[in-house]
Amino acid sequence: MEVFIFFLYAMILLPGTTGIVHEVKSFLNHTAYLSCYFPNSQKNDIKDLIVFWQKGLEVVHEVFYGQEKHDNISPEYKNRTKMDMDKWTLQLLNAGIVDEGLYKCIIQQRVKEIPSIIHQSECLLHIIANYSQPEIAWLHKGELKPNEYLKLCCSSSGGYPEPKQMTWLISHENRTHRLVNHMDISQDAVTKLYNVTTKLNTTVPTNTLTNISCLLHLGEELGSLVSVPLGIEIIQGEEIEQLKIHFFGPLIAVIVLITILLGFAILKNRTISCSNQSVSLAV
Repeated sequence: MEVFIFFLYAMILLPGTTGIVHEVKSFLNHTAYLSCYFPNSQKNDIKDLIVFWQKGLEVVHEVFYGQEKHDNISPEYKNRTKMDMDKWTLQLLNAGIVDEGLYKCIIQQRVKEIPSIIHQSECLLHIIANYSQPEIAWLHKGELKPNEYLKLCCSSSGGYPEPKQMTWLISHENRTHRLVNHMDISQDAVTKLYNVTTKLNTTVPTNTLTNISCLLHLGEELGSLVSVPLGIEIIQGEEIEQLKIHFFGPLIAVIVLITILLGFAILKNRTISCSNQSVSLAV
């Protein structure tokens, strides 16, 4: 019970902020490392100290004179924490999105049997879950015709935190245009992971190859993800007709030539047949 009294005492003495807040990032379902950033300039032995980690009013972990105690740990953190006593670092196992938030490390030392805070620090934990590579889906029905609007959809799923935006990259003739459309965002009620989608309605130039990609911006520190480019080329109607003429012209010439040859062959056969009949009558 003595440990719990010390914890409450520490809570009362803590100011609203402790100055520097250390940003910590951890991947979803991995181990998060929360350091106390304790310089220990006095070379204190951990066996002479009381160390607490707390998140709000929840007790995350406690070390009581060199021994890890689990009696007062909040249920959410039971069997999920351990301390690296050489590095003054808490290991939070299987970190989830619900674990995001501000953690405080408080170190106390007995001075004339009265616990006194000698160090405190704060860590702000961020959880990261990788989004899937953006994928472009074809929404257009039927064959795309010149000057007709192309309808595409780009989506990515299973990520965290919420992304910044999605951008369409449309490239043709060594030029690239950027287009930012509305991004639909949905969050899974259970996993808390995000799914994002954006749509594109645009015309495509004829007689030139157009490459369309989708870029998902995750933030300055997390970078971006890009889709596999979609290549589209629309041939204008007149050229299609011209191609058809180039194809059928030689075909017609071949047919005419074959017909002439067949005519000569039939005529020759008739001439030979008539000659044979004349010879027979003479005999």
